[in-house]
Amino acid sequence: MSVAELKERHVAATAAVNTLRERLRQKRLLLLDTDIAGHARVQGRAAISFGQTDLVCCRTLQGHTGKVYSLDWTPEKNRIVSASQDGRLIVWNALTSQKTHAIKLPCAWVMTCAFSPSGQSVACGGLDSVCSIFSLNSPVNRDENLPTSRTLSGHKGYISCCQFVPDEDTHLITSSGDQTCALWDVTTGQRISVFGGEFPSGHTADVLSVSINGTNSKTFVSGSCDATARLWDTRVASRAVRTYNGHEGDVNTVKFFPDGQRFGTGSDDGTCRLFDVGTGHQLQVYHHQQGDNDVPVVTSIAFSISGRLLFAGYTNGDCYVWDTLLAKVVLNVGSLQNSHEDRITCLGLSADGSALCTGSWDKNLKVWAFGGYRRVI
Repeated sequence: MSVAELKERHVAATAAVNTLRERLRQKRLLLLDTDIAGHARVQGRAAISFGQTDLVCCRTLQGHTGKVYSLDWTPEKNRIVSASQDGRLIVWNALTSQKTHAIKLPCAWVMTCAFSPSGQSVACGGLDSVCSIFSLNSPVNRDENLPTSRTLSGHKGYISCCQFVPDEDTHLITSSGDQTCALWDVTTGQRISVFGGEFPSGHTADVLSVSINGTNSKTFVSGSCDATARLWDTRVASRAVRTYNGHEGDVNTVKFFPDGQRFGTGSDDGTCRLFDVGTGHQLQVYHHQQGDNDVPVVTSIAFSISGRLLFAGYTNGDCYVWDTLLAKVVLNVGSLQNSHEDRITCLGLSADGSALCTGSWDKNLKVWAFGGYRRVI
């Protein structure tokens, strides 16, 4: 068979695949019989009232000399760890803005960080393809720096996200550019299970984010550059339980809904989406309200305690607060006084839902408090 014939067959096969993909997309659309926002409007439900003074910047955490890429809160609500392009992890007291630890990392290209459930350790990972664990109670070394207490190595690509299993300082899940996720025993440094990779149900591109189910820590969801999210069960290694389609770009961030029955995603396509874990159905789409074609990318999301609010950070500096029920923006934190001067890269809520922290390319973190007396929403 000649080269010309091979090229012709390749073109024909590509066209056939694209046709089948479009037919599959149309079939999925026909199956989506859920319109939460439409039903809520028919029922006369009103969007949450959220004014300019209901979310106030009470702290600006300054100290990083590079772009902030990741942050995480401790379960006891008042401490934050942040990772920056300056090659440092900083642990902050969110109430006083005091730095309690400034950890110089072996590799400056850090992409993710996380607190352990007890708040006694922090983890981070990045382009060095390893996840480093630091015990905050360890004595500093000769260079006045906190030594690495454990290194988790085994991934063949960069570490994009890490998260401790709830209520367990001993187990941690990572996602990587090698198209896999992994479950680790932090005590021994051994990799317990690998999710994806050579198996057909795994991701087919870099995995960018993971979120562990708070109501069932045996399950977690991942988002990938293959435009899908996948559900995994740590008791059934390697094979994904379910695949969730709908996005038209990289899925940069995933986050479980408080009840564990749903999860949210944020993507390069400029949308956030809400999926039902059990059925696989897409329940809601949250489109960024931009007039032109240059739709900003969603970088990070978080839900309020009740799940009624969805916080989403974007590359244009916007930070939308969505009413998840009505798919309506009730506030843009990026338009408030003392907001960030560059893209929002990460965000998260304190454990009790009383404060929001955002991180940005402007090298700062900001803590936003819910102004006045408000019920937890």
